[in-house]
Amino acid sequence: MYLTRHATPDGPRWAVDGQFLPLAFSLRLLLALPASGLRTLPTLTTGEPASGNLLAPLEADHEVWASGVTYLRSRDARQAESVVGDVYARVYAAERPELFFKALGWRVAGQGEGIRVRADSTWNVPEPELVLVINRQGEIVGYCAGNDVSSRSIEGENPLYLPQAKVYTGACALGPGLALLDGANPGDLPIRLEIQRNGENIFRAQIQTSQMKRRLEELVAYLGRELHFPNGVFLMTGTGIVPGEDFSLRPGDRVTVTVGQLTLQNDVYP
Repeated sequence: MYLTRHATPDGPRWAVDGQFLPLAFSLRLLLALPASGLRTLPTLTTGEPASGNLLAPLEADHEVWASGVTYLRSRDARQAESVVGDVYARVYAAERPELFFKALGWRVAGQGEGIRVRADSTWNVPEPELVLVINRQGEIVGYCAGNDVSSRSIEGENPLYLPQAKVYTGACALGPGLALLDGANPGDLPIRLEIQRNGENIFRAQIQTSQMKRRLEELVAYLGRELHFPNGVFLMTGTGIVPGEDFSLRPGDRVTVTVGQLTLQNDVYP
């Protein structure tokens, strides 16, 4: 099943497989149910075809968390950027993963909406990621594409600056919708990143989620160890694609992130 959120004259509305759900439908209520509750979605559709621009597929009070150093490429890149690179090697090899808060739902950009780079940063990159949708019970019930826009210059100066490098206006995009799962794991998915500047492709790369060092269930388990998410939660699982040191995002760039069959596209604005 494919769950999308749309802008309508009556306010945001959810749809499943191209048909609107009742206006009162809430994702947070759905994610309060066990995974088996997803099966009831098709019975709730109104028969009205979905229309209206896509919105970020979460609600204002949903939390987005993120994982770091889950791919070898990410470890190497963050070691190279940092004045204390050994920190990242130790995290990559450690039992405990790196987890950090990224955004609240009302800050998240959706399909076609703008992302930003910090004005006080000299080195900014997109980070294409598989994003897990997790219910109240800690079960993985879906996924989407995500862009964890980051300032490498700020984090590289000092790892303690990570919140400033990762959490700011326009730094998180999710979409275009949610692929809901029959099982607990989305399987091995390709992740692709394309960047266009002035209408020309200037960067393209691909990686598989199977190249991730940590299991998805492991990341979810650590996130839920001492945190309760009654409305469900979104978890970005880290990036294995990092543009080189000679690249930085600029206003006007178009960033396309594809995870499996889901494609999220956003333009960079000042």
